[in-house]
Amino acid sequence: MRATFRVDAVDGGARTGRVETAGGSFATPCFMPVGTRGAVRHLSSTDLVDLGVEVVLSNTYHLMLRPGADIVRDLGGLRGFTGWNGLSLTDSGGYQIFSLHPTVDDDGAVFRSTYDGSTHRLTPEGAATVQADLGADIQMVLDVCPGLPATDHVLRRAVERTAVWAARGRDAFLAHPDAAGRQSQFGIVQGGVDVPLRIESAERTLEVGFDGYAIGGMSVGESRQEMLEPLEAVTSLLPADQPRYFMGLGDPAGLVEVVGRGIDMFDCVIPTRHARHGTVLTSTGRLNLRNARFGRDDEPLDPGFPASPAAQWSRGYLRHLLMTDEPTGRRLLTLHNLAWLLDFVDRLREAIGAGRFERFRSETLGVWS
Repeated sequence: MRATFRVDAVDGGARTGRVETAGGSFATPCFMPVGTRGAVRHLSSTDLVDLGVEVVLSNTYHLMLRPGADIVRDLGGLRGFTGWNGLSLTDSGGYQIFSLHPTVDDDGAVFRSTYDGSTHRLTPEGAATVQADLGADIQMVLDVCPGLPATDHVLRRAVERTAVWAARGRDAFLAHPDAAGRQSQFGIVQGGVDVPLRIESAERTLEVGFDGYAIGGMSVGESRQEMLEPLEAVTSLLPADQPRYFMGLGDPAGLVEVVGRGIDMFDCVIPTRHARHGTVLTSTGRLNLRNARFGRDDEPLDPGFPASPAAQWSRGYLRHLLMTDEPTGRRLLTLHNLAWLLDFVDRLREAIGAGRFERFRSETLGVWS
């Protein structure tokens, strides 16, 4: 089913709306927590419901290795397998081309398993089939994600392969007996910070035609200022009636900047990874709970966010759990960080609807830049 997008409010370049898929709908702007192996670290699917999460991202590469896409399929797809009744998006494996440095040729990529060292080839067709087995509501086409900075040759080759793989992945998706009827598929734009290459990649991805469009290959080494011009160039070309997804972004300053340029969806490990290392998101900025000065602090993590799931415990107690490696500490910090970021996105959405986006953006950058 083709994902549909309804715009509800516009304030400058920012917008709110609702994405409709075969499995349900969700409000935008939308932050998607990352559940790499079918679970958000330290949390259950019940926790995600309580937090108000609408979409969870899962990792194709990891799930195809363990437990295997066929097992996930046979146990009811991601929804039945994980007990998460909300919506799911699966990435394609393209990020692992950036992070794991596999052998890449025109046909696909050969990965060495991080679990047992075995080798696995992933092609655009294979990525579509694996994600059909996983059963996410939205699947991503396989792309080539180069790290930055990169040479012109590396960026050009990534754009060329991404374009060819987009057509192959789309054909495989549309030909699959189940995928096209119950899933949506998004294309991905590459090109680094090279504006002409980004434009070319966007145009070639649009020629293939997808249900939504993602900007990939950013937040991989470039500065925020470097990413804004190519981002604007791309979003100006993407259809206004389809969702736009910025891959791998989750800090408040980054979110207001990309939303202000027309982005609807984003994902990141920041809130959960920060939590595991003792970094807390608050209304006054980041707080490093490992700092000794919090040892006797009887304040909650963020007095400005009384709705935090961890609000009843003091900073001193939560620091104690963290420093003694008590898993409960990481769980409570994860709950807090996700709740805080989801509340931030709710307030961002409200600001757009009320015509106050620029004020919200300015206030956010004042704290988080």
